[in-house]
Amino acid sequence: MEKKVLDFLKKLEKNNNREWFQDNKTIFEDSKQSADVAFQEVYKKLSSSDELSPLKIYRIYRDVRFSTDKTPYKNHFSMYVGRQQPDNRGGYYLHIQPGESFIGVGFFGPNKEDLLRIRKEIELDDELQQILQSKEIKKTFGDLVGEEVKTAPKGFNKEHERINLIKKKQFLLIHKLSDEDVLSKDFTDKVVTVFKASRPFVNYITDVLLTNLNGEKI
Repeated sequence: MEKKVLDFLKKLEKNNNREWFQDNKTIFEDSKQSADVAFQEVYKKLSSSDELSPLKIYRIYRDVRFSTDKTPYKNHFSMYVGRQQPDNRGGYYLHIQPGESFIGVGFFGPNKEDLLRIRKEIELDDELQQILQSKEIKKTFGDLVGEEVKTAPKGFNKEHERINLIKKKQFLLIHKLSDEDVLSKDFTDKVVTVFKASRPFVNYITDVLLTNLNGEKI
């Protein structure tokens, strides 16, 4: 990623208004193009080892209609790509923001049926827990994160040994990136390496969602 991308975002954070943005529209477009090139490179490299849906690059313009924060622009560039359904599930996210960049992998908003299926599998066996405790996952991502319910979901024992996982509503792995990481020459290779490190996790939940409780394909 070129340095001008972070430089623009730093200035935008201090001048998040339409007048400044219009005066610096050319700089924005140049920075966005640079970020898009990096995003497209990540997508191309990742697609050689995974089946992916089309790349989504998010707009910088914020929807302020229902937000108390009325600043008109996001102070980051970001991309998302889902794994190609129906045989793959989960998705990959990359967020570029000075001092706050990160990689995210997993399941951001499972629907009601998928969430119940994942919880039922966690209730039955500890394979997900073992994957999350593996050396590679712990080293690359640390702990599983995501929103969760305050107590046991309906139908589950609050004393279950894996209740910490059963309570999850999102199943996400996060890898933080320093500005030095973002500006490194092999940045896109590093991003793809991190994405690939999550594969045991996303493949396991994919397998769960494509089978019933007897392990039979659905």
